[in-house]
Amino acid sequence: MANMEESFPRGGTRKTHKSEKAFQYSVEHDNLFDISTEEESTKRKKNQKRPAQAKKLKIEKRESSKFVREKFEILNKESLCEGMRILGCVKEVNELDLVISLPNGLQGVVQVTEICDAYTEKLNEQVAQEEPLQDLVSLPELFSPGMLVRCVVSSLSITQRGKKNIKLSLNPKNVNKVLSAEALKSGMLLTGTVSSLEDHGYLVDIGVGGARAFLPLQKAQEYIRQKNKGAKLKVGQYLNCTIEEVKGNGGVVSLSIGHSEVSAAIATEEQNWTHNNLLPGLVVKAQVQKVTPLGLTLKFLSFFTGLVDFMHLDPKKAGTYFSNQPVKACVLCVHPQTRAVRLSLRPIFLHPGRPLPRLSCQQLGAVLDDVPVQDFFPNTGATFRLKDGALAYAWLSHLSNSKKLFKPETFKPGNTHKCRIIDYSQMDELALLSLRTSIIEAQFLWYHDIKPGVLVKGTVLTIKPYGILVKVSKQVRGLVPPMHLADILMKNPEKKYHIGDEVKCRVLLCNPEAKKLIMTLKKTLVESKLPAITCYADAKPGLQTHGFILRVKDYGCIVKFYNDVQGLVPKHELSAEYVPDPESVFYTGQVVKVVVLSCEPSKERMLLSFKLSSDPKKECAGHSQKKRRAINAGQLVDVKVLEKAKDGLKVAVLPHNIPAFLPTPHLSDHVANGPLLYHWLQAGDTLHRVLCLSEHHEHVLLCRKPALVSAVEGGQDPKSFSEIHPGMLLIGFVKSIKDYGVFVQFPSGLSGLAPKAIMSDKFVTSTSDHFVEGQTVVAKVTNVDEEKQRMLLSLRLSDCTLGDLATTSLLLLTQCLEERQGVRSLMSNRDSVLIQTLAEMTPGMLLDLEVQEVLEDGSVLFSEGPVPGLVLRASRYHRAGQEVESGQKKKVVILNIDMLKLEVHVSLCHDLVNRKAKKLKKGSEHQAIVQHLEESFAVASLVETGHLAAFSLTSHLNDTFHFDSEKLQVGQGVSLTLETTEPGVTGLLLAVEGPAAKRTMRKTRKDSETVDEDEEVDPALIVGTIKKHTLSIGDVVTGTVKSIKPTHVVVTLEDGIIGCIHASHILDDVPVGTAPTSKLKVGKKITARVIGGRDMKTFKFLPISHPRFIRTIPELSVRPSELEKDGHTALNTHSVSPLEKIKQYQAGQTVTCFLKKYNVVKKWLEVEIAPDIRGRIPLLLTSLSFKVLKHPDKKFRIGQALKATVVGPDSSKAFLCLSLIGPHKLEKGEVAMGRVVKVTPKEGLTVSFPFGKIGRVSIFHVSDSYSETPLEDFTPQKIVRCYVLSTTGPELTLSLRSSRTNPETKSKIADPEINSIQDIEKGQLLRGYVKAVQPSGVLLSLGPSVTGLAQYPHVSQYSPAKSALYDKHLPEGKLLTAKVLSVNHRGNLVELSFLPRDTGKPDVFPASLGLPLRKQEERETGAEERDHRGEEEKGKRKSLKRKEKSNGQGLEEVQLPSKEKKVPQKPQAKKPGKRPHPESGSEQEQVNKKQKKAAPSEEDDSGVEVYYREGEEEMEETSVLPKKKHPRPAEAPRLQLSSGFVWDVRLDSLTPALPPHRESSDSEEEEKPEQATKKSKKERELEKQKAEKELARIEEALMDPGRQPESADDFDRLVLSSPNSSILWVQYMAFHLQATEIEKARAVAERALKTISFREEQEKLNVWVALLNLENMYGSQESLTKVFERAVQYNEPLKVFLHLADIYTKSEKFQEAGELYNRMLKRFRQEKAVWIKYGAFLLRRGQAGASHRVMQRALECLPKKEHVDVIAKFAQLEFQLGDAERAKAIFENTLSTYPKRTDVWSVYIDMIIKHGSQKEVRDIFERVIHLSLAPKRMKFFFKRYLDYEKQHGTEKDVQAVKAKALEYVEAKSSVLED
Repeated sequence: MANMEESFPRGGTRKTHKSEKAFQYSVEHDNLFDISTEEESTKRKKNQKRPAQAKKLKIEKRESSKFVREKFEILNKESLCEGMRILGCVKEVNELDLVISLPNGLQGVVQVTEICDAYTEKLNEQVAQEEPLQDLVSLPELFSPGMLVRCVVSSLSITQRGKKNIKLSLNPKNVNKVLSAEALKSGMLLTGTVSSLEDHGYLVDIGVGGARAFLPLQKAQEYIRQKNKGAKLKVGQYLNCTIEEVKGNGGVVSLSIGHSEVSAAIATEEQNWTHNNLLPGLVVKAQVQKVTPLGLTLKFLSFFTGLVDFMHLDPKKAGTYFSNQPVKACVLCVHPQTRAVRLSLRPIFLHPGRPLPRLSCQQLGAVLDDVPVQDFFPNTGATFRLKDGALAYAWLSHLSNSKKLFKPETFKPGNTHKCRIIDYSQMDELALLSLRTSIIEAQFLWYHDIKPGVLVKGTVLTIKPYGILVKVSKQVRGLVPPMHLADILMKNPEKKYHIGDEVKCRVLLCNPEAKKLIMTLKKTLVESKLPAITCYADAKPGLQTHGFILRVKDYGCIVKFYNDVQGLVPKHELSAEYVPDPESVFYTGQVVKVVVLSCEPSKERMLLSFKLSSDPKKECAGHSQKKRRAINAGQLVDVKVLEKAKDGLKVAVLPHNIPAFLPTPHLSDHVANGPLLYHWLQAGDTLHRVLCLSEHHEHVLLCRKPALVSAVEGGQDPKSFSEIHPGMLLIGFVKSIKDYGVFVQFPSGLSGLAPKAIMSDKFVTSTSDHFVEGQTVVAKVTNVDEEKQRMLLSLRLSDCTLGDLATTSLLLLTQCLEERQGVRSLMSNRDSVLIQTLAEMTPGMLLDLEVQEVLEDGSVLFSEGPVPGLVLRASRYHRAGQEVESGQKKKVVILNIDMLKLEVHVSLCHDLVNRKAKKLKKGSEHQAIVQHLEESFAVASLVETGHLAAFSLTSHLNDTFHFDSEKLQVGQGVSLTLETTEPGVTGLLLAVEGPAAKRTMRKTRKDSETVDEDEEVDPALIVGTIKKHTLSIGDVVTGTVKSIKPTHVVVTLEDGIIGCIHASHILDDVPVGTAPTSKLKVGKKITARVIGGRDMKTFKFLPISHPRFIRTIPELSVRPSELEKDGHTALNTHSVSPLEKIKQYQAGQTVTCFLKKYNVVKKWLEVEIAPDIRGRIPLLLTSLSFKVLKHPDKKFRIGQALKATVVGPDSSKAFLCLSLIGPHKLEKGEVAMGRVVKVTPKEGLTVSFPFGKIGRVSIFHVSDSYSETPLEDFTPQKIVRCYVLSTTGPELTLSLRSSRTNPETKSKIADPEINSIQDIEKGQLLRGYVKAVQPSGVLLSLGPSVTGLAQYPHVSQYSPAKSALYDKHLPEGKLLTAKVLSVNHRGNLVELSFLPRDTGKPDVFPASLGLPLRKQEERETGAEERDHRGEEEKGKRKSLKRKEKSNGQGLEEVQLPSKEKKVPQKPQAKKPGKRPHPESGSEQEQVNKKQKKAAPSEEDDSGVEVYYREGEEEMEETSVLPKKKHPRPAEAPRLQLSSGFVWDVRLDSLTPALPPHRESSDSEEEEKPEQATKKSKKERELEKQKAEKELARIEEALMDPGRQPESADDFDRLVLSSPNSSILWVQYMAFHLQATEIEKARAVAERALKTISFREEQEKLNVWVALLNLENMYGSQESLTKVFERAVQYNEPLKVFLHLADIYTKSEKFQEAGELYNRMLKRFRQEKAVWIKYGAFLLRRGQAGASHRVMQRALECLPKKEHVDVIAKFAQLEFQLGDAERAKAIFENTLSTYPKRTDVWSVYIDMIIKHGSQKEVRDIFERVIHLSLAPKRMKFFFKRYLDYEKQHGTEKDVQAVKAKALEYVEAKSSVLED
């Protein structure tokens, strides 16, 4: 009550007492931003009575500095929350939203639907009517910038870029929902919106439930007159109003909006404001509590506290505030959860209803240098002091370019920074800054920065019908209207512009207020150097400028400039000649050059003219002009080279030495020869017959292209457009290359455009791929427009053929080689010996050279010989597979001389070096092999003779573009026709290549090239390439299956068109392991959808717009989902290269792929993921099974679907690297397959993995059992299964131990891992390898980093005289057994003993050496050195010896290591018997069995598990039991026998009967050499008898019914005798599984299913379940599915489904289990067991909500009679696995409906007894015994009550129950009597 009293104080005067003080602190503590420091100090006072004053001050200082900063941390987006009430100011008003400025520089948005309900209704009405409503006004009319509004945060969403968006609501229902009608008091200041206009006033929506607010007309008159300009209030108008009168407990409220009442309204205590309903915008009287440098704490309305941050102090009074000062403040925001209140003391907020002044920062966008930091707030930002003394603020995100680069220490007060003003916060009256470099350097930050006429760069955002949206900066976007996309009107802008392209535009119009920016992309306007007209005042008469035609009228053209300035070109000013019809000459959007005639800025009128005055520059003439007239365009001249410029030669035209320029591309018709001539020509060289192309002012341009020179000489050079007619062939050169085509110039200076479409016969992706600037071309005129002086050209080879291709080809070759010969003559004039030598060398010359070195890439470098600097090299191909060493002499032939790099290419090929002398005929055809490739010609060798011939790679000047498939390669075969029979000065025969069809591929491949580089083309597809088709993407077609290939199906469509279906487009869900193509049969009719078209030449999928699309092979899809829906995927991949496609796949992603083939050479699987995406799976990443890796072809079928994980793209080629064994990361703990690279004796192995990772295996990690020669089985290239132990260091540390790589097999660990000294214990027997023999003793390596020392007294019982014997008998690497005598962890020392009495092994020195025994004293000293051993151990040893004597076999006994030991010891040591004896298998087994009896180990679990389902309860119990027996750590789920059967073989009784099996012993020395003496007759007789006895004993043992089976034969015998026993069959499976023989276990299961009688359904089901378990653990998903499908056919389906669900759940495959349950719910929806099992499954997974939904679904599906049972079952499950309270609620609910269901009562009682308290149990029994049920049932409940009390209660409780029973009986009998 006291608490209540303080939270809700009553009226009347009160005394302040201690508790009240405490209360004040708690209020302050409630505040999110306030952390009380006073409380702490009072506590200290109490403790320390009167401490020193100084101490107190220190504490306060420390406290305040720590907390004040946190406390006054200003608002940021993180500190806002939904529902927060906050005061804002309207910043911008748009048609559909308001931008609101919030305190502390924040900003939010109010959608148009968040104004009020009445306004939203009107909007909906308008949308429904589709025409504007009369009484609906737009937001700009309702709101004006500067208005203060109360808002509530409606949502905080995060954008794609990760920024938080603040969405606000002004709806009074949201803002004032904290108020109730009862809370409304007279004088309260509220905000509302007008909801309707009535006769006498307005209904105002104040958002308070149950309250109707009315504003009388007379109270609104003053406002309407002053603020609303006399207009009536509109629906949605926002008002600040005070409550005049409250009637009917808040039901009716009368309002006033008078300026005087509103501005003077103050919130008082009488109005009963609380923390819950305090509203922003309220003005309160307050008192300053605390003053800090960062703000104030105020107390208001008697016990509220709030904060004022430094931004909201009164600027005039800042620094003058003091404690207890009375102030007026305005509430800024209220946090709904923490109830923190923030206030403002700024005077502007203290008069409600008054708008903020519309201040805008004058310096917006200004960059300021050296601005000092005022203060820094770690969570929000920093304040800065500007030059004028004003404060400015920067958000944390704007203090640095990125979070990573942010350094808080650079923002200490006083530090200066460079920043830019980016915005102005009206609420705080301060500028907002940014320190980001990108913002400071941005040219245009905001629309205000952009002026019309300026050039801007931006990126294309979207392409819409109304134009292109361009992003100029982060805040600024502009529109380029369709008219302005190019100089001409564009029909398909998407072909030229793509999203993300950078574009350069010029601004036409910018309106910052409306955020409107219009730009142009017209090239002439963008690149114009003329002054731009942006206002009428700029237009001075005579000014020339560019504009565009806005409209064409019959009286002239209206030309528009920038900033909406426009002028008229009258009809008479359109041209020098009369233009009768301007509309036929000019078009809208045309760019024109105009001159201003006159302009009247005041009237905004301008007259323009298209008739430009003559250029003044042309009028000046001089001496040079006269001189130049000697040269005319088209004239041939001689020139002298003066000097070399960057892109050509500066020359002088002879004889007058007129300066001119000869560009590099114009030196030759051959693109490659231009740079060559430029390189070797030097100042002073003379060039003859050079053509003058043009002469402008002081600029003469020359050309030396022979084709152009001959065209001018032959008169084939039209001088004007009138001479040109369509169909003419002209020779010119490429002037410029654009995306849309190529401009070609002719010698006379005329030029034309070759558009992209008719540039080439091949498809043009990029124009620059086909031609280069300056290249000589032949063009055919297709279209001439004399008026516009334009022509269109075709550069297609089919249009521009100049005669026979062979002749042209030879002509080009001759000309090219002649020019090269000219270069040789230039070279021979140089002084350098090297250059002269190169000039003399010709192809075909033979040289004797010495090999200098063989490079990494396989090429050979030869020594320079007598000429320094001479480089001679033979490529890997030209090495011709010869073994070459440095210094070797070789005979070579020159192929080509590279005159730019000064290198000679030679060949070692035998056929070329040893040419055959054979006479050749002109015109004869020869097979040749390409030996060298240049840009325009190739050198090949004739196969018959070895002569070198040159042939041109081009047959025409325009034939410059070749697809990769058309390009020749070195080593390829070609057919040549010889044109000359003798090599001339060039050293080469001249030839012409025959048809490309006669080319042959090169036989020998480089290593880098692989078999899969050439696409194998299905011959069935080639047939169809001749036919054209009219199909387009998305068409549905029908056809017949023609042939089926592994990864695709060939289909014949109507009209004989051939189509192709890829394996990935046959099924929607491809089951792994199946081949989708096998689903279709040859001849089958199918319906498919066209999804793409594949080009047969390039194998690329062409876009539908491609001209050759009609000749493509249609790619089809028969996926059901593809056929159903209208939308469909399209393989429109023209713009994406295969490498880019592959980048879409991330490492770790799972894909379905289809096996194409297994590449034996490269050892990888080649797969296809989609028709255009291929992948490779390295063999080592296909499986962890050696069997699969040995014969991958058996495991993987071609065409099979595989689930693979993406490892990464193959960087070199467009392939995905995939893995079938998960992501190949090689992290610690991962098992992977590797290849042995190197075997290092006595150390270990080096193993390599795919992608170049290397790992090392120590000899201690090669096997679980050490051997004398641990590495003998390993050879390089052997595949090994590795476990990654560690990834630290450059190489991985690996283990090959099967206990690591196959932990499921639980194989025996003979030698445990010793990784550190901690793994070793005293008394342990360990094996290791001898490391070294040292003076102190023998060092034995026990692990990779652990070594032990055996001192000499502990090495042997003999003492050899010579130390050399130690080296001989204990060589490095010898395997020894040792006993640990002591372990010194601190000193890292392990002391060992090799003595036979310690190890049980023979002495290290054989007895045959006859060495003297070590003296007793020596041995004793050795013994004393050891730790003292207890008497107990001696006793044990004695008893053991006794046992050994009694058991003649010398059976070894091994003590089990105690549980504390870290390394469990496997039996491996023997106690010395009478003689050393090899271990026998049976003995070993017996020991193992005894161990097993002693403690059930993990190895006795077979891994097969069967359930017998006799009922729910039973099943649960049985599944729990094995867990109790075997407390195992988390391990792989196992098959268990619920019947309690344990695979525990007991062989104790059988041991004597079975003969010992001899195994290979550890050491040959252990066996004593048997005496080779001949046995006597008596001895032989004895042996015979012994053998017979042995046989009899074996037979007896086999007859023993209690004997356990231990071999396959034993099991076969057992299953023959009991063929229907599923337990035996399952044990037989388990027997095979222990040996990891999974196939054999499967075979046993199949035998069992055939053998067990069909009547024994349960027995068969048990075997099926065991088989399902086996497949789940050891098989694939596919094999499991197959077994499951069969099991469902042969058994009751529901049982099989439930079993598989259990198996999935146990093996933690929860996703598969969930999917299976969903299948069951569809198939067995009438089975309540399924619903209950699924509910239990979900509860176990912790998905209580889902389980509740399942129960609801069950009740909907199941018949009513089942409902009670199902509800009870679900309630039981809730008790066991979920929420007990919910379970009780379910039971109570059910029993209230069915009170007489005793079965439900009974279950409820059971559950309460199990999970409830005694009180709850007794309560429920009391309720039950008072029910009116049949006496028989009542007796049952009384009996249960009595039993319960007997077990848990006292005698008194028992008697009480009996008394109640008696009472019931008496009551019943009296009723009967009545």
